[in-house]
Amino acid sequence: MGSGIAQMAAQSGYEVLLEDVREDLVKAGLENVRKRLEKMVSDGRLETGDKERTLSNIRVTSRLQDCQEADLVIEAAAEKEEVKKQIFKELDLLCRKEAVFATNTSAISITRLARSTERPAKFIGMHFMNPAHKMKLLEVVRGLSTSEETVNIIIAVADKMGKTTVVVNDYPGFVTSRLIMNGLNDAIFCLQEGVATRKGIDTIMRLGANHPMGPLELADFIGLDICLATLERLHAELGEKYRPCSLLRKMVEGGRLGRKSGGGFYEY
Repeated sequence: MGSGIAQMAAQSGYEVLLEDVREDLVKAGLENVRKRLEKMVSDGRLETGDKERTLSNIRVTSRLQDCQEADLVIEAAAEKEEVKKQIFKELDLLCRKEAVFATNTSAISITRLARSTERPAKFIGMHFMNPAHKMKLLEVVRGLSTSEETVNIIIAVADKMGKTTVVVNDYPGFVTSRLIMNGLNDAIFCLQEGVATRKGIDTIMRLGANHPMGPLELADFIGLDICLATLERLHAELGEKYRPCSLLRKMVEGGRLGRKSGGGFYEY
């Protein structure tokens, strides 16, 4: 997600600093951007000069302190509240008071994360869809104290990136995760209960509901560990209808996390 967001920003003309905790990770992120741009050139969707300009807009670092001059920081770390809070505590001390902080979370409270800083009015959610460099939607999440100025800044940035924005209020799962995760979880229950095969379930939703991919395919794409973590959070805050299917929990415990592990509901 981080490399996809960096690519969109750089293609839009922004100067981007891409940071990760280790040098090998951040270099891998930049290489992902390079490969995607080269594919676009080979497909005739991008000029070579535009590819080079995009890459020249991205610098990389493994030092969080290098982010201190940023006007906008978009965090895309693991979907763990304490990890995100610690990052923002450090950034709050490093960055200028005028800088806007955004978190790319699918379900964690924007209001709670904002409390780890001294700038709740300049704190907002930017929930990019995966893959960030392709999907048009950006769910803009307004925390309890997010200012209208901050909302307008993020909408302007998103417009420049070519995103379609929908502003929502801070509530568990916002809109996308509440609806998508409930559907994915129900599909896994259907598989566990033997209602249909994995291929049958996915075909029904692709052809019957015109979804671009079936729910089990989508769960593999997102990552079953992320699906489970999101459902557990929604279950805790919204009740029984979001109780994770035991098959999902078993698969995560067995290391079958989807595409990133080579196998989930399907093999990759």
